[in-house]
Amino acid sequence: MNVKYETLLVGELGSGLLLLTLNRPHSFNAMDTQMGRELLSFWDQINAAPNRHRCIVLTGAGDKTSSAGGDLKERNGMTDDQWQEQHLLFERMIRAFVGCPVPVIGAMKGVVYGGGCEMTLCCDFVYASETARFVLTEVTPGIMSGAAGTQNLPRAVGERRAKEIRVSGGMCG
Repeated sequence: MNVKYETLLVGELGSGLLLLTLNRPHSFNAMDTQMGRELLSFWDQINAAPNRHRCIVLTGAGDKTSSAGGDLKERNGMTDDQWQEQHLLFERMIRAFVGCPVPVIGAMKGVVYGGGCEMTLCCDFVYASETARFVLTEVTPGIMSGAAGTQNLPRAVGERRAKEIRVSGGMCG
C-alpha cells in the first residue's frame, strides 16, 4: 500500500500482514475529521482489493493510549452542520471497517475511549495489554454512541454486561 497519510501509518510487515497505526500521539490518537477521511480511504482500498492482504493489525502510536475516541477539541469549535458532516463521515468509515473481509486484529494499550473503543469492537480479534482500559464515555455527557458501539458491545461482552457498561459509563478491561 503506497498511500501516505497525515494521521495514519501503514506498514507492510510481509506475508500479507499490514500494520495500521493511528498516528496522533500528541492528542492521544483522538479521531479528528482528517483521520476519519483517511480511515475511510484506507478501508475502501482494502475492501476494493481484499486478496492483497491476509491480516491487518490495528493499534495506536505512543505508549499511553490506542485511541482517546473523537477529538473533542475539534468538535467544540464546530457548527452543527460541520458536526453532522463529520458524523456522517465516521459512519461511512465504520461501515467500511465492519465490511472489511480481511481479518483485523486490535492490539490495544492504555485507555481506549469512546470511538476508539467502538473501533476496537469492530475488530475480529482483540489483544489488550495489561494497561488497556476500555470505556464508552458517551453516556456521561448524555450522547449516543455513533460508531456501532451499542450493537457490537453486547456481541463482545454479553447483553447484561453491555447494559451495565452503557448506562454507567464505566470502565472495563
